[in-house]
Amino acid sequence: QVRLVESGGGLVQAGGSLRLSCAASGRAFGSYHIGWFRQAPGKEREFVGTITWNGGSTYYADSVKGRFTISRDNAKNTAYLQMNSLNTEDTAVYYCAARGTTGISYSEYGYDYWGQGTQVTVSS
Repeated sequence: QVRLVESGGGLVQAGGSLRLSCAASGRAFGSYHIGWFRQAPGKEREFVGTITWNGGSTYYADSVKGRFTISRDNAKNTAYLQMNSLNTEDTAVYYCAARGTTGISYSEYGYDYWGQGTQVTVSS
């Protein structure tokens, strides 16, 4: 069992930056791939990016590639989502999720544990 708690969301102007954190407790955080997803009002949850268990590889949705960076510190049981050059289309609730199965997943159905989400609002 892994418990995930996101933090760092808030209100930011377009062009600004935010860094989200995903703090984990429970079983070995370092054995899980971590994914970030987001859900905007009236839309389905969408994949943002993922990082492998050891931080060796990251993968991103085209919509955030070059602007967002995922990292992790297994010693601190925490993953991060650095978001730069934010625009209004990035407004959403952001979730982190943990996957304990071999291989990465771009689908929300590939993840075993989820945080409660943190709101990110980008104003124009």
